[in-house]
Amino acid sequence: MKTLIFICFLTVSAFWENPLQKKSKQDFDVQKITWNDLKDVHFKKKFNIDLAMFYLYPNFGPKVTMLNGKTVEIRGYTIPIDSEGNYVVSQNPNSMCYFCGKSGPESMIQLKFSSKQRYKVDEIRTFKGVLRLNATNVQELNYILEDAERVD
Repeated sequence: MKTLIFICFLTVSAFWENPLQKKSKQDFDVQKITWNDLKDVHFKKKFNIDLAMFYLYPNFGPKVTMLNGKTVEIRGYTIPIDSEGNYVVSQNPNSMCYFCGKSGPESMIQLKFSSKQRYKVDEIRTFKGVLRLNATNVQELNYILEDAERVD
């Protein structure tokens, strides 16, 4: 009887998924990036016929293009962009005028959460998600973190 119980235990444990092993595999798939990694981009001013305005359109370099569709992790400042709970994570805090002066479109990532989130302005947080490059839709940022979730 003890032998039968032992064999059952071994069989079940062989197929049992260890949550710690799964987590380490997921963590292994996450690529930590810095704001310098996102600077491999050049912008060209083009006229948008639909909006009758000039906009900066990105030409992503090879380093950034390799990140497209990958799960990445980045640390920055949270900044709300509207009253509906939409946020960006920025290289620079809002209090330092993140959108003017030395910063460009490559210094912000639009966060797309699966559920509504609340953050204070200029909270320093780390987020992970799937990085999507946007070269055509001027209604969204050039860098978008889909399925975003807070890491810390």
